[in-house]
Amino acid sequence: MALFRKTPDERAEGQAKIEASLTKTRQGLFGRISALFQANELTDETWEELEELLIQADLGIDTALRVVERLRTRVHRENIKREDEVRAALADELTRLLTHPAMTSIEEPRRLSVILIVGVNGSGKTTSIAKLAQYYKRRGKRVVLAAADTFRAAAIDQIKIWGERIGVEVIAQAPGADPGAVVYDAIRASQESRQAELLIIDTAGRLHTKYNLMKELEKMRGVCARQVHDAPHETLLVLDATTGQNAISQAKHFKEAAQVTGLILAKLDSTAKGGIVFAIEEELGLPVRFVGTGEKPDDFAEFDPRAFVNGLLDIGY
Repeated sequence: MALFRKTPDERAEGQAKIEASLTKTRQGLFGRISALFQANELTDETWEELEELLIQADLGIDTALRVVERLRTRVHRENIKREDEVRAALADELTRLLTHPAMTSIEEPRRLSVILIVGVNGSGKTTSIAKLAQYYKRRGKRVVLAAADTFRAAAIDQIKIWGERIGVEVIAQAPGADPGAVVYDAIRASQESRQAELLIIDTAGRLHTKYNLMKELEKMRGVCARQVHDAPHETLLVLDATTGQNAISQAKHFKEAAQVTGLILAKLDSTAKGGIVFAIEEELGLPVRFVGTGEKPDDFAEFDPRAFVNGLLDIGY
């Protein structure tokens, strides 16, 4: 399988989607942050208000204080005066918080890439799976979905509906079936009759205890590893951008239980805050891989830290 690389047009399209999805956020707290720097002089009160706004925007207290201290030091050291230069310096400091590997494991050349998707029910997990499938289908990959959340009949039905809508095959069994068996069937089908290049596996959104969740995911991971070398190649956690700081506790729970390698941030277009992205990466060390930018199947983009920060602060390219 050839290595997938984004063209400049695809990169620009992704940047535009991220920027457009942040309209609500720009009109909220980050709009007030940008307005702070329009005063003729930056005072102690300016920096205090910036701290408060960043905290309100869900960066978290420690992260907000570090950003403001670094920005304040840089402004004094470089004698920055102009409003646009202060905003650009803030954009630099915020972008520094966002780790971003050059390439996800999904895009390494191999016969079949396997992705586990985890997250609580209601986070946008099913929709994100469909959008991820559509994203790679548009780029020429043959994609199969596995409905391994067998605890809820509705979850299986939702995956099937999305599969029909975007033209991607779904491997499923009856509600209550062994999720490991679904994963096994999906891998074999992907490797043999479907000749797929990418298998995306839905998993249970909620089990009674973290122990049950861990055991169920360990079993599915074991099935993946026995059938495909180094699988699963990514385990992506779906978080709802509108849940704010509550997303941190969700992420901690799943990181411990599921060996999460990255995040899909759903409903980015619906939040007026947006700072949770920085808090998650700072506190958990997990990169955001993709973001949901709207309601349509194509409203999805690979996360671009600079495009995200520029969109928050309304800075052009």
